[in-house]
Amino acid sequence: MERTVDAVIIGSGINALVAAAELGKAGWSVALVEKNPEIGGFIASGELTEPGFVHDTYSSWHPLFVSGAAYATLGPDLHAQGLEYCNTDGPLTGSISPDGRAAVAHRDPVATAAAFEHASDRENYRLMLDQMGGRAPVVFGALGSELRTTAAVGLAAKALRTFKLKGSESLARDALMSGRSFARERFKGDEADRLWAPWLLHAGLSPDSATGGMMFAIMALSMHGFGLPVVKGGAGEFVKAFRGVLEQNGVQIVTGTSVERIIVADGRATGVETSSGRVLARRAVLAGTTPGALYRDLLPSAAVPARTRSEAARYRYGRAAMQLHLALDAPLTFTDARLDEAPLVHVSDGSGSTGVACAQAEAGLLPSAPTVVIGRQHLLDPTRVPEGKGSLWLQLQEVPFELKGDASGTIAGADGGWSPDVVRAYVDRVLDRVQSVAPGLRDSILATEVITPQDLEAYNPNAVAGDPYAGSAEIDQNLLWRPLPSAGTHKTSVKGVWHLGASSHPGPGLGAGSGHLVATALAKTHRPRT
Repeated sequence: MERTVDAVIIGSGINALVAAAELGKAGWSVALVEKNPEIGGFIASGELTEPGFVHDTYSSWHPLFVSGAAYATLGPDLHAQGLEYCNTDGPLTGSISPDGRAAVAHRDPVATAAAFEHASDRENYRLMLDQMGGRAPVVFGALGSELRTTAAVGLAAKALRTFKLKGSESLARDALMSGRSFARERFKGDEADRLWAPWLLHAGLSPDSATGGMMFAIMALSMHGFGLPVVKGGAGEFVKAFRGVLEQNGVQIVTGTSVERIIVADGRATGVETSSGRVLARRAVLAGTTPGALYRDLLPSAAVPARTRSEAARYRYGRAAMQLHLALDAPLTFTDARLDEAPLVHVSDGSGSTGVACAQAEAGLLPSAPTVVIGRQHLLDPTRVPEGKGSLWLQLQEVPFELKGDASGTIAGADGGWSPDVVRAYVDRVLDRVQSVAPGLRDSILATEVITPQDLEAYNPNAVAGDPYAGSAEIDQNLLWRPLPSAGTHKTSVKGVWHLGASSHPGPGLGAGSGHLVATALAKTHRPRT
């Protein structure tokens, strides 16, 4: 069945949802086409283990969203549709290693730094946050702008006016540092490194990746300022609120339908061919896809410059990920009671163990001591578990998609791929690591749900090779060069085609930056048809 709208959006992740909602509010007619039965991409929740236990299936924490421009635009509409957030004003995040050493961050940065061993580190922590606060207009301006436009020139001029030459050079240096180097240079003790180096995994980086130094400070500033909000009732309620906003603004939601190709006529995109018919576009086609899917599969080869096709073929994906969901008979408690009320804890000693695990995963090996992200959303939203019970949202962001072996040499058959036996053995390793810092874990497990890298790829076509961030975020494939060296803007070389999603600037996460940027650009340049 053929239909005609102003804009067609391929996919329904956070950036596609934001673009559809903002264009709908601007008076555009929009069709959102999603291959899965439900919209939302990696935003979903459900009773995955036992009745009464609600788990966020994939992503969960929303500090990037509530601090971003998309939320400033759509927040009132979403809350009118029933969206509620739960947050903390106390313990925020922490890390603990099997030797019992722990660090805890509170919403209050002064309370956080007060536990640092060295007085100089307490002062340096304050200075780091103050400096990042002063840099925020430029740094967040860059993350929220098209970098290959005059906007970037304006940001550079603003940096020079604000920080002068020496300060701008210092900003550039910090932006290129790794998180490990940044922490070593700034702090004598290891508390800050333990707290924030593992958070670099959530940006698709490792402790030794360039730009990690800047992200180290961004993570700290963002979470002290905005906390770790989760959606009351589960992430599915976020999708439900978005569906309400979309329907209120006339957006046509088409689910269970795959886009097979983008129709190009006379050098311009005119719509898409789907598994159930054509959807024609008067103004634009927005592709929430990877570069490979866009330039190899969806666009006619004759419409794509040879250089772009070549670069898209060489686009690299990062480490794969896994998720474990556990229903517990009682809330988890740690060997260090300071962590008992922290909603997100990393099992890590900071850059040390996390850096080793990243290197092992990137070599194709199962890490011997993986960084385990322990999420307990029920501490913020008690409605997610029955009274007196607990749950765990465990994320593993240092696993290879194609296995070459086991770094410890103890998991038989690891060189043969992700067989059920290998999955079970690795899950046991992960649970043993959590048990070492939370001794009551094993006895309290009621049920477990495992999501493998292959499951991630099967559910979301952008998670190529199990990479939930839709592409490596290393510096050569980030910022000016995301997604491609010759295609570093959301507007592509094919007229009417725009690229959004985690593969485009500003990259992965729930900030919805690319969706907001594309919708803003289109709304400015095209008046809706009346």
